[in-house]
Amino acid sequence: MTARLERVLHVEDDASIRAVARVALEKVGGLTVLSCASGDEALTQAPAFAPQLILLDVMMPDMDGPTTLQRLSAVMDLQAVPVIFMTAKVRPDELDGYRRLGAFDVIIKPFAPLSLAAELEARWRNFHRIQGG
Repeated sequence: MTARLERVLHVEDDASIRAVARVALEKVGGLTVLSCASGDEALTQAPAFAPQLILLDVMMPDMDGPTTLQRLSAVMDLQAVPVIFMTAKVRPDELDGYRRLGAFDVIIKPFAPLSLAAELEARWRNFHRIQGG
């Protein structure tokens, strides 16, 4: 594990949410962000970007977040990459379902832009602490 979270893949179909998250992560958090508008875009760009963390919208047209996660795991090794779903759905059974699909954690929309980078960093560190690395 590197000492600090540096590269985040963000997959979100809503352009305004994508823009706010990008500013929050890059300008406030100092992170390098690959923003993708769809699961298909993420599949083509993510392997070369080699993200350290994936922030993935659950509900997207054409290919939803869970399907995107499944397909990403087929083209790149995600063992050491925490995946965090972002969703407005907050029922406990749904949150547990996302974790069963392979998400490490879930961030509820609307998110707080000024603290988003710090939240991702904390979750990233916790993931690696749990993984033993």
